[in-house]
Order: sequence, then structure tokens, then C-alpha cells
Amino acid sequence: MADEPIGGGPVHLTLHMGPGLARPVPAEVTQALLSAQITSTAGERSGFQLAFDLTKRGLISQRLLPEGFFDPKTRVVVTTTVRGTPSVVLDGLIVRQEVGASNQPGQTTLTVTGEDLTLLMDLEERTDRYPNLAPSQRVERILARYADYGINPWIIREQIQQPPREQLRVDYQTGTDLQYLNELARANGYVFYLDPGPRPGRSTAFWGPERRIGQRQHALNVNLDVNSTVDQLTFAYDGTAREEPQARVQDPRTRDATLLPQPDISPLRPPLGRRASPALKRRTLSGTAKKEPGQAEAEALARAATSADAVSGSGALDVNRHGYVLRPRELVGVRGAGVTYDGDYYVKSVTHHLRPGSYQQNFTLSREGLIARSGTVRP
Repeated sequence: MADEPIGGGPVHLTLHMGPGLARPVPAEVTQALLSAQITSTAGERSGFQLAFDLTKRGLISQRLLPEGFFDPKTRVVVTTTVRGTPSVVLDGLIVRQEVGASNQPGQTTLTVTGEDLTLLMDLEERTDRYPNLAPSQRVERILARYADYGINPWIIREQIQQPPREQLRVDYQTGTDLQYLNELARANGYVFYLDPGPRPGRSTAFWGPERRIGQRQHALNVNLDVNSTVDQLTFAYDGTAREEPQARVQDPRTRDATLLPQPDISPLRPPLGRRASPALKRRTLSGTAKKEPGQAEAEALARAATSADAVSGSGALDVNRHGYVLRPRELVGVRGAGVTYDGDYYVKSVTHHLRPGSYQQNFTLSREGLIARSGTVRP
């Protein structure tokens, strides 16, 4: 299937595999690839599943499978090329293999399932201390351990400064690196994930706010006759999604507790809708009175920001028809859904479904309000 046209359009798939450094697979492996499913979600680990035709006397069953070519921890890199533009959609590790034997000719299959390279950060529990290091500095120190895997850090300093003071407290890590990275991200209203590419064998470890600024991807068109690129889009507005956090800080001298004002979430969530959804819920954050003011403010900001997205959308597209690969964790415009739901959205997740002759994508979108802020979107 790799390096062969998918459908009628100029879409190609390339597969690299290997124990550490992934290399182009033998031609017989690419020809045996029946399907590929890859899911990428903001703030979560990406996953994949590849299915191969396991011919009885083929290279895979006779040599590669017994020799461990598809064993757990084998690295897998998948690149799709649309209209001459390559996109690395996966850089991960196999964690499981399954063989489905059948009496019917051509029905015996090998299926490998895996996760992205953050799996490496979740294999070993450790106890570590970080004296006099701010959250972003701790993230930088942890990610330096994985540079040999081609992982480059992209770290955004926390929005609310939390100057470390060793004489008052020392921050400890207990658990895996991935657990601690996600813990630090949630405490600041951030996300942590690996973005594969821009070339095979390289990836970016992003720790920061969801990227809701910058250039938009090519618009998703619905209900626009011959210009439609999406068959159907479904939108939902959940009035109970957004919360108003209640956080208090305590003066250590007087023991007086003060309610923090509601934070401005625009640094973390630049508005995408003109009419923001109101916060119908109030949630008291426990334990903030015992924390430093900066930590309490960061926790309140994180809660307000991560609950802000009351508007969601979901749909599916044919890459041949759309002409572009929709990327997760970036912005995209919607046209044809009506005044209320047109405009820019954050692409929360994308699932790639690849088969010979077909390249489909399922996706979810989100934003904090209704009605587009601009009268135009990128075509």
C-alpha cells in the first residue's frame, strides 16, 4: 500500500520501521499493508493500529515476524504525501501484536497496535526533586532525557510566574516522567503532547497552551454544493461545560482567606467566537489556601480555561475530496454551517483511516463561543 496512489488523487503513504532508527521497510511489507488507523488528540497520547496480510509463504511470516521485526518497542513512522506535500502523521512504538489465523486464503492477518513516543516517558517510575526550578524549567530538564530519540522540546513559560523558593518548599516528582509532565501541564492550563515531524525520525514535544493563534488550515466546507469538502458536520453547545472556579489564598500571618478574582483566560484561550458561552457552574477548588499565591492563581486560570470550550463539532472527510490532510492541535475554518457555527475552530482530535483506494479522516472541533469573529475564513 505504501508509495502507491490511494484513490484517484495523488495521495501516497510511506512506512518506516526499526528497533531504534526507523528505516524504509521492504517492498513486500508495504504491499502487505491492508489498513492503517492513527488517532491524535490534543493533550493525549496518540495511538495507531496497522494490519498486514500474513501470507503463509511470505516474507513477513517466514522471516520478519520470527526475527522480531514487529516486536513491542519497534519504532514505526508513517508519512502521507498529498499533492506532493509530505506530512508525518505518526512516530510511535509497537506495544502489541496479534495474528488472526484463518482457513480462508488471504484472510490470515497480522495486526500491530502501538502508541506515540510518549510511551518511552511512561515506562519507568522515578522519584526526583527539583529545587529552585519553575514548572517550565522542570519540563525542560525532563525532556532532555529523550533527545536521542529525535524529540525536540518546545516549551512555553507558564502564564503566571511561580518563583521557586527552596527554603519554603521543594517540588518532587513521584511517578513516571509522562505523569509528571501532564500534572505540570494541567496545573497551568497547558497541554503536553508529541507532534511528529517535520521529517521522519524527528518530533516536537510541546508543553504549553493549546495553539489557537497562527495560520488557519484550509477550510472545511459543508452544504456548499460542488464546493463542499465535508459530507456532514454535527455541532453541539453544552451550556453546563464552562465553570467559574472559586479559589482562595490564605495570608500566613493573619490566617485570613481571600477569594481570588476570576482570571482572564484570553492568554490561554484567545477567543474564536464572538459570543462567549457563560459559566453556569461554580466549582470550589480545594487546597488552594495552602499553596503559594502564584500556584493558586495558576490553578484557577487552568480550571477556567480548560472548561471554557462549550461548543464542539464532529465530522468526517475524504482527503482526496478535501485535497489536504487535516492536522490536529491547530486551527481550521468552517464554512456553510450557518451564522451561528461558521468560523474558526480548534482541531481537538483527528483519526486517520487509510486503506488501498481510500483515505478518510474523522475529526472533532472545539471553541468557547458562537458566531464567527471574522466574516471570512481561509478557503
